[in-house]
Amino acid sequence: MSKILIRGAKVLGGEAQDVLIDGAVIAEVGAGLSADGVDEVVEADGKVLLPGLVDLHTHLREPGREDSETVLTGTQAAASGGYTAVFAMANTFPVADTAGVVEQVYRLGQEHGYCDVQPIGAVTVGLEGSKLAELGAMHESAAGVTVFSDDGKCVHDAVIMRRALEYVKAFGGVVAQHAQEPRLTEGAQMNEGTVSAELGLGGWPAVAEESIIARDVLLAEHVGSRVHICHLSTAGSVEIVRWAKSRGIDVTAEVTPHHLLLTDELVRSYNPVYKVNPPLRTEKDVMALREALADGTIDIVATDHAPHPHEDKDCEWAAAAMGMVGLETALSVVQQTMVETGLLDWAGVADRMSVKPAEIGQATGHGRPVSAGEPANLVLVDADYRGDVDPAGFASRSRNTPYEGRELPGRVTHTWLRGKATLADGKLA
Repeated sequence: MSKILIRGAKVLGGEAQDVLIDGAVIAEVGAGLSADGVDEVVEADGKVLLPGLVDLHTHLREPGREDSETVLTGTQAAASGGYTAVFAMANTFPVADTAGVVEQVYRLGQEHGYCDVQPIGAVTVGLEGSKLAELGAMHESAAGVTVFSDDGKCVHDAVIMRRALEYVKAFGGVVAQHAQEPRLTEGAQMNEGTVSAELGLGGWPAVAEESIIARDVLLAEHVGSRVHICHLSTAGSVEIVRWAKSRGIDVTAEVTPHHLLLTDELVRSYNPVYKVNPPLRTEKDVMALREALADGTIDIVATDHAPHPHEDKDCEWAAAAMGMVGLETALSVVQQTMVETGLLDWAGVADRMSVKPAEIGQATGHGRPVSAGEPANLVLVDADYRGDVDPAGFASRSRNTPYEGRELPGRVTHTWLRGKATLADGKLA
């Protein structure tokens, strides 16, 4: 095990300090640490040092859609974006609704080693919404699943949702809901509003999301269980979550980077790269989401990294798949929308992108303070960098980013997983 000295890093954006890594843990944090006996010195030169990022919402696609992404390429993308742990969604082929499938994904993550991979188990068999999956067996498996979601589909049956909340309560698990009332979004192509009316595209009303969130926070209150809201996207959803928290309901919520920056006005281009679920909303929604993330109503940022092969996106709008890749640009988008606007400082970014997601998903060893004795799961960020996004350089197998050619701030230069560099000087280790 090697010793690494990170010299002159701004820990959580504060004063420059040195951080000594000894093996898998942080040995010391302070000014002017000695380099004696150190195997490697990383000159941080005022770069920002954060705990390794944790993504509670990643689509790794394996098994079944390795043309889009694999556990290897997805975790390489994660390391490139500063992540040391990701939670892999269950909508694979076959669906991760049994102990066998979640263990397969878990072991692939261990084998590749670019970040920790924690599988999310499906709530219902085959994501069909009619019968609970093997929740207990998945929890008791080697993967130790604690988060369950039918993401990509809503658990629309209130009785099934109640039973799921009751079941996971027994072992402290959480149901992560994709809030979309399916009958209100039949044929929907984008956010319902002025732009959809002008373009003649089927509208996706905000109430389709908000009605499910309202139902589910009440169910969580009734059962006394935990519910997590995936990719919250509307101002109305913010108000429902804020109300629920004021009542003491055990609800958490996430927002994606793209919902913090992009609006439905971009759909005027008919570029399918902007087609996503839930859809891009209005400027008013974007501002409400930013404010809610800042004040803690929204707990975390999650990427909803959704890779697709080019043939599924490079086609007419109506036929295109929904989703965007996001692991390698998430931190830059949060820097632009939250840090550079003064809504969050770097300590706040660490809280929303590392500490809180680790707590919600029970990711042991992640989201910990940058202090002596803690696991050396760290990311070093050149916050002064600015550059155009070039998807040709992505580690992800897919290139469906909405930011191609857009200038974004910040660049991850180093990522360490338990003291081992997975990214060094911007290159995968």
